[in-house]
Amino acid sequence: MSNENDSLLDDGIRQKIAKMFSGCLEVVGPEHVEEVLSGKASHSGDNNLVAYIGLEPSGKAHLGWLLLSRTISNLLDEGVNVIILLADWHAWVNDKFERDMGKISLAADYMSEVFTSLLGHPEVGDGPGQIRFIRASEIMDTGEYWERVLRCSKNMSLSRVRRTFSIMGRDEDSSDHDLSAFFYPALQAADIFELEVDIAFGGMDQRKAHMYMREVADRNGWTKPTCIHTPMLSGLKGPGGRMDSFDHKMSKSDPNNAVILHDSRELLQKKMKKAFLEVGNSSSAVFEITEHVILPILGEISIIPDPKYGSPSKFTDPKAFVDAVSDGTVHPLDAKLAVADSLSEILQPLSEYFERNPEIIQIMESITAMS
Repeated sequence: MSNENDSLLDDGIRQKIAKMFSGCLEVVGPEHVEEVLSGKASHSGDNNLVAYIGLEPSGKAHLGWLLLSRTISNLLDEGVNVIILLADWHAWVNDKFERDMGKISLAADYMSEVFTSLLGHPEVGDGPGQIRFIRASEIMDTGEYWERVLRCSKNMSLSRVRRTFSIMGRDEDSSDHDLSAFFYPALQAADIFELEVDIAFGGMDQRKAHMYMREVADRNGWTKPTCIHTPMLSGLKGPGGRMDSFDHKMSKSDPNNAVILHDSRELLQKKMKKAFLEVGNSSSAVFEITEHVILPILGEISIIPDPKYGSPSKFTDPKAFVDAVSDGTVHPLDAKLAVADSLSEILQPLSEYFERNPEIIQIMESITAMS
């Protein structure tokens, strides 16, 4: 994340930025945040940084949400106001829940509940260190918004738009029959400018949308937010692809290929036993989960094999864990079970919250069963 302006920043600002963006895989255009922290106006004109992530209400929470929640926590801790945009109309465009806006709205309620619990019930509001849940339908009902959409579309070729389709989990040739899909990146860019965002963030699969947005900002002379991207977790069934590709990512659309945040300890063990893990191959969701979820949260992963086959061990370094599996020090099955047990520990507070508040889970179960 270092750049030529680093030497001009005082230590306090540098440390603040490091904490805000801890755990991110990529930071694009950090100079905007640096300038605001150095005293220049934020996108909204005051000195309060606003961060945003747009998420389609489209199904049950998977482990990627936990990664995002850690970034949100870091931003909140450093006094950033965070907007979670519940992108209901975007989900409609993307054919989620058969374009039933009633179901999409219920999924948005569920999404709010899950993130609120994951984040430890932060204060809601538009001030520093507070969080806001805003539905896309709340900001789209103005002529000014649709003017922005048109401006975000102007002079953008269809081929340029096609290159962003991975943000919807689609390939470039999937939507020639669907004009609404071509508006999706313009809608996403318009959201960012309409909400006066200083930091746009998401997984690496959102990178193309953010680059589109920054191109729009340059064309129109608009404020260009800093963009931060978290790692994407591969699906359990096979090795990962590129970090900006949707092809191999963990997705709730295939529950057997993903860790769903409501999975029981027994189900986590069952899924992890079937997860792809090839001795000598470091490409595995097992290793990714250890590096990006377990070690940052728990600080270590504990291996407890059957006493007949070895002694317990602990790892605090992801490479050392990979090496131990590769050289036979740790059996792959023991590694998988250790990941399952660690995830069960991490997800326990969420499980307890929804045991006390089962209604939203029951609603989500009903609408996903009908889809």
